[in-house]
Amino acid sequence: MSRFHSYLNSTVHILEQYQGNEPFSLFIKRFFSRNKKYGSRDRWLISDFCFYYFRLGKALTDLPVEERILIGIFLCSTKPNRMLETHKPEWNERAEADLKTKCTIIGIEHDQLLNDIFPMTDDLSEGMDHQSFAASYFTKPDVFLRLRSSGIASVKHKLKSAHIPATQISEKTIAVPAGAKADRELNIDSEVVIQDLSSQKVEEFFPELEHPSIWDCCAASGGKSIMAMDHYEKAELTVSDVRENILHNLDKRFESAGIKEYSKLVADLTKPVSELEGRQFDLIIADVPCSGSGTWGRTPEQLFYFEESGIERYATLQKDIVSNVIPQLKAGGYLLYITCSVFKQENEEAVEFIKSEYGLETEQLELIKGYDKRADTMFACLFSKQ
Repeated sequence: MSRFHSYLNSTVHILEQYQGNEPFSLFIKRFFSRNKKYGSRDRWLISDFCFYYFRLGKALTDLPVEERILIGIFLCSTKPNRMLETHKPEWNERAEADLKTKCTIIGIEHDQLLNDIFPMTDDLSEGMDHQSFAASYFTKPDVFLRLRSSGIASVKHKLKSAHIPATQISEKTIAVPAGAKADRELNIDSEVVIQDLSSQKVEEFFPELEHPSIWDCCAASGGKSIMAMDHYEKAELTVSDVRENILHNLDKRFESAGIKEYSKLVADLTKPVSELEGRQFDLIIADVPCSGSGTWGRTPEQLFYFEESGIERYATLQKDIVSNVIPQLKAGGYLLYITCSVFKQENEEAVEFIKSEYGLETEQLELIKGYDKRADTMFACLFSKQ
């Protein structure tokens, strides 16, 4: 049996074991740790083949797993490769064709394919181009670096010396291909921060404040906090998350970033935050838990496994969270509501809830489209409290 027949069999075997109840990256890492026979190149290729399968989303689910894997590889390929050469040589010859041509070669209708990949069209936020969004799943998003302490010339020189292709996006943003080992060449969180392009754009929503008190209430890994501390000359920072282990990781990241003075607490924001009773903030950053649908280009297994009923569950959670953080907002202060979702129920409808229930005023609102930039899609709205 040739190596690429073996790769296909291994990919099928892995996909049959995975049930979608954890990030696929963690699942496959554990799989390979238990199965030492796979070399580094084997692991890399098989992982990619699995992700190509997931990038088809809800489309062509009636086909055998093997066929779906090969279709995913073909639609994601930009040049001929050994897997297609082994199993579908007639497709391999056309690997550089555009998506519409590839659909014709396979014998599927282009528009129907895109509708099937992401069928939740009625749930999308206003301004989403459904077909462009669905087609973007066949392209891996880039990795984006936000410069902190080093000049762009210095960072580009280090990447060039390591033969890592780099594209300058702006004065302080560089894009590198997915899988590039930029972290081996650069001081992450000190020199640069790995932060998606759309996430970096959220900085444009920071209000003009002098020495503000800031609460990053769903801090997670702390990317927005680091950006806020870079943005404001001086700020008093408080961070919270419901997961204590995440805050432990955040401490390490802040140490690398040189952020020494901050407060932190473990907080379940579905309940009133008694630990902050009597404290109020100039700016509350609420990067709330969400479906993550704007980031599924990076985690396409979510595209495959997510059910529409999950949107309501996240929307309810988001309402609970904002209802418990808004009382900590000063008069004249600002709430920055953020999701990485493409669903209106988590975005525009959340905005209407906040306005109607709490009387906050909208200062700036945007669906930050990333699907045409090899980036994530996000939503941000800045509110003010009179």
